[in-house]
Amino acid sequence: MAFIRAAKLHRQMVHSTLSTKDVFPGQPALLLHLSKKDGQSQKELAELMQVTPATVNVMIGRMEKTGLLVRRPDEEDLRVSRVYLTEKGREVHQIITEEMNRMEAISFSGFTEADQDAFRRLLMKMHDNLKKASDSSCAN
Repeated sequence: MAFIRAAKLHRQMVHSTLSTKDVFPGQPALLLHLSKKDGQSQKELAELMQVTPATVNVMIGRMEKTGLLVRRPDEEDLRVSRVYLTEKGREVHQIITEEMNRMEAISFSGFTEADQDAFRRLLMKMHDNLKKASDSSCAN
């Protein structure tokens, strides 16, 4: 329960800060993927984010309205929409990065470097365990 409480409080604090920038849950991940490779298709983004294409479509629509993204048809295949960060989107991505760094500093305050390394290693092990269990339950 301690892990769940800490994760929930972390999420609330991040959301509280980012919502003042017109960024809502799920959107930081989309901005991150586009900052790494701008101009991805909606299908590619859905696969990366492990959500349905419909979910990505709604998310992109909202983000277009706030000026973070634009959709353009693919030059070679007009059936495909490509998604690009706007200048505002790049600025907001930078704010998100700074906020995540700030939250990490707060979260790890009072931890030694060895504590931090051990914690990250344990979280990765937990992730791997959950992923393995998820993959095997999906295969059944």
